Amino acid sequence: MNTTTKYAATALAAALGVTVLAGCGSDDGSAGSGASKGSGSKTVTLVSHDSFNVSQDVLKAFTKETGYTVKTLKSGDAGAALNQEILTKGSPRGDVFFGVDNTLLSRALDNGLFTAYEAKGLERLAPDTQTDEKHRVTPVDTGDICVNYDKKYFADKKLAPPQTFADLIKPAYKNLLVTENAASSSPGLGFLLGTVAAEGEDGYEAYWKKLKANGVKVVDGWEQAYNEEFSGSAGGKKAKADRPLVVSYASSPPVEVLYADPQPKEAPTGVATGTCFRQTEYAGLLTGAKNEAGGKALLDFMISKTFQEDMPLNMFVNPVVTDAELPELFTEHGEKVDTPPTVAPEKIAANREQWIQSWQSLVLK
Repeated sequence: MNTTTKYAATALAAALGVTVLAGCGSDDGSAGSGASKGSGSKTVTLVSHDSFNVSQDVLKAFTKETGYTVKTLKSGDAGAALNQEILTKGSPRGDVFFGVDNTLLSRALDNGLFTAYEAKGLERLAPDTQTDEKHRVTPVDTGDICVNYDKKYFADKKLAPPQTFADLIKPAYKNLLVTENAASSSPGLGFLLGTVAAEGEDGYEAYWKKLKANGVKVVDGWEQAYNEEFSGSAGGKKAKADRPLVVSYASSPPVEVLYADPQPKEAPTGVATGTCFRQTEYAGLLTGAKNEAGGKALLDFMISKTFQEDMPLNMFVNPVVTDAELPELFTEHGEKVDTPPTVAPEKIAANREQWIQSWQSLVLK
């Protein structure tokens, strides 16, 4: 989720000293199923942000099913990856792009990056994820940007952790929150959009004035906020961080459990469920793709049950297909947010730059 950037999984794992393998196949595979446009390549190239991760067994299943192997080209965070594709539109670096989310979707569509393709199995997807009637992009996952809190800090202080946007501006939580720059970070932008959704277009500026007065700290990106400033994370503990509130994801607590040794019975961090903003990530067939047939096959596979059930403990996101089962660790320690605020992609497209500029003038100056 620009995520996007939901490079949360990879960055969290790195902070905990764990290596997460990139999801990519070799360049040799068995014969392809169906003719490719432009070339008979047996390889389909997926361009993505850095947090794309998939099990090797799942990639092997795709190769067995279709004859194509997947080559992954990682290109930084979601915003950087999208910018590179815009610069090379018409002559793309790959066949499929994964990782554009609802906060940046309009940029991709306005630049004509994708060729329309109605992936097989769309009827199994949650209806609210299918926002592009022209099928230029295929929904792949959802995730919720939310404030996380350090359970130990609040227990020691005998203070109830905040649960809503309104709580964050109360004096009890002064100088406790760290967030990311909305102009440069996916979670930071998502949090800003969450305040727009919660407070309204006429109220978000007044809210941010109060949040600034209450001592919110702004840093460049998620990794710095979570692993250096947040006292509840493994990285933050090592850094002796002093902020017990951070803008992260509803799926961050399971990561703290999964990569801990030994694994705790309870996650050390919690989620303020009234501070969430829903992201949806999409994949699309790049206009000018050399292996169009392989790209279509990959899009079909990305909404298959096999791929969708592999995502939660690899990318720490939620499936979009309604028949996918979630792993126990993910459901036990993560938070399910039923109806988080969101903003329609067309409204984001019309107002995103103005909202960011207003936020910068209010918070950074």
